[in-house]
Amino acid sequence: MAATMAEGEPPPFTHEDNRRFLQMLRDKKQMLGIGSPKVEVQFQDLTVETYVRIGRRELPTLPNCVVNAAQELASYSHMCTPRKRAVKIINAASGTIRPSRMTLLLGAPGSGKTTFLKALAGKLDLSLKRKGKLMYNGDEVNSSTPQHMHAYISQYDLHHAEMTVRETIDFASNMLGTNNEFEMIGEAARRKHDVVNEVDKNLDSFIKATTFGEGRNLTTNYIIKILGLSECTDTLVGDEMRRGISGGQKKRLTIGEMLVGLAKCFFMDDISTGLDSSTTYEIIKVIQQMAHLLDLTVVISLLQPPPETLELFDDIILLCEGQIVYQGPRENATDFFEIMGFKCPDRKNIADFLQEVTSMMDQKQYWIGEQHRYHYHSIEKFAESFRSSYLPRLVQDKLLLPNTNTIKGEVVKTGSGLSRWNVFKTCFSREVLLLKRNSPIHIFTTIQITILALVISTIFLRTNMNHKSILDANKYVGALFIAVMLVNFNGMIEIAMTIKRLPTFYKQRELLALPGWALLTPNFLLSIPISLMQTGLWTSLTYYLIGYAPSFIRFMKHFLVLFSMHQTSMGMCRLLAAVARTLVMANVLATTTLIAIFIFGGIVISKDDLKQWLQWGYWTSPFAYAQNAISLNEFLDERWATEFHYENANTIGEAILKIRGFLTESHWYWICVSVLFGFALVFNILSIFALEFLNCTYIKIYIQNTINVES
Repeated sequence: MAATMAEGEPPPFTHEDNRRFLQMLRDKKQMLGIGSPKVEVQFQDLTVETYVRIGRRELPTLPNCVVNAAQELASYSHMCTPRKRAVKIINAASGTIRPSRMTLLLGAPGSGKTTFLKALAGKLDLSLKRKGKLMYNGDEVNSSTPQHMHAYISQYDLHHAEMTVRETIDFASNMLGTNNEFEMIGEAARRKHDVVNEVDKNLDSFIKATTFGEGRNLTTNYIIKILGLSECTDTLVGDEMRRGISGGQKKRLTIGEMLVGLAKCFFMDDISTGLDSSTTYEIIKVIQQMAHLLDLTVVISLLQPPPETLELFDDIILLCEGQIVYQGPRENATDFFEIMGFKCPDRKNIADFLQEVTSMMDQKQYWIGEQHRYHYHSIEKFAESFRSSYLPRLVQDKLLLPNTNTIKGEVVKTGSGLSRWNVFKTCFSREVLLLKRNSPIHIFTTIQITILALVISTIFLRTNMNHKSILDANKYVGALFIAVMLVNFNGMIEIAMTIKRLPTFYKQRELLALPGWALLTPNFLLSIPISLMQTGLWTSLTYYLIGYAPSFIRFMKHFLVLFSMHQTSMGMCRLLAAVARTLVMANVLATTTLIAIFIFGGIVISKDDLKQWLQWGYWTSPFAYAQNAISLNEFLDERWATEFHYENANTIGEAILKIRGFLTESHWYWICVSVLFGFALVFNILSIFALEFLNCTYIKIYIQNTINVES
């Protein structure tokens, strides 16, 4: 230990250090006037329900999917009503969650804990319908409620595998705008407006809590210390294909990602998954200190908390089949069930007792009356008894009173409110980082383009290419077609890369208020230099080896067409990925789309051979515009000016354009290039709308599969 300390490592950050730091933090916030009122969460007759199909139609078979989709379309036009029944996940729950207290949410799997926490945090899925009242300090929660006032911590650990622990928490801190607050408090701790000893003590406490390694974000340093992530700070998160941190460390990272926001309400869902009992206790102890000293409102759901962890909580909510069976002080939980005739044995874990006493299989063993008088007490009976008799007793004994320190209608001040420019800078910095970490992918695609360019150049080598006849021109048409096609296929890498990032984006969209444009705009801007490099490499290797028109201007125009087509292809693939949301569906859509644009591109079937009612396909195919532009650039060169009469064409160049059904006027080149850039812009804008408004229903399948693989 002495040797370790001699190397300059910081001393361990104990619970007493954290308590002292939080006390100093509270005092300084009050002194600076950046404190915020307590938040009391009230819910009355809170009901969450969804609609499910009746009978065999609920099974996800192919015929059912087709019939269900047809019924949904018919229902929009009021032609029929789909056969569905309402299922209540939360059933008329009422209660109050008081600030400055730790509330434990208990319930068996399937009891509705996750839905209840999401309802309290205002993060319900669009497929769920909420009824009843939900209020923060007496104001009903709606879309105008500040997003960063409350934080929901999911039970799923979704992070970018290419980022380290510090970088992940830094990004969340920057998005939530919390580092400035710590800097203000640190500056206040350095001012000597009090006795010297007190200032030195506060400054020492602040430095010890917020200094770690080379990190400049003070809030991140503090979160890393209290969650025990110091050993893996600069380790990649990792995934199934990349080695990274352990499952328990991922869970702590998930907690820290939202805890760094310093919100006033935290709703944490099964945060002990993957953690041992000792680590769970340490984390809950830290959160308890934050709740008590920073006046936070905290609700945590745990499946089987050990006794020492249970004692850290002030209140308990017992949720069974969507109904609240008990809500009140932890010490009074067993008293209620004892009144009902059920007693917890001396050596029995109280948390296990509370979850088993409502179960039909385990209830009888806790009956303290005569055995012949025992009968099963339903959940409805427990809930009704609690509301009618025991709840008034708690209120009468002043054990469950509303908090009088909350101020109705007062706006809670948080560290949020970032400008769009700051959001863009934060997301752009992350995209640059991810680009560097994913550099092997781009290096591979560059090598792939180089090899393909050399292969194609040897097939159409200029020594075998002439420009004196229509047959020679046809060879050049084939070379130009392959160039456009390969550039188009090269953009398909965006499908896999976008699909991989969607689960994390949907989580951050919901919890960090990350907009779709903040993800796509930096991605689009950073793709421009990559596209310039790859299409420039292809053009440089193939243009003169194949023997296209020997003019630098035409070389640059040739490059401009391929660049615009590459950007169009990447934008189209981003849109398909954002709409499909799963890799299988995206590949199906991409294959169908590519086949369509190739068929209508003017090479497989000439424009002149298309039926009149299919002409729209030609004019909506990006491939057609690219092929027209690159062909015009080549065949309107002087070397194709050999006299050749075909209809109204007078040169070989014009004749081949006419024969293949291409446009023949030179001004169409710039029109086609402009249309291609327009396609790229439209595809990216539509991708932003898809990221913003499409829900993540399909992503849940991916999340569950990922959890199963890791398990």
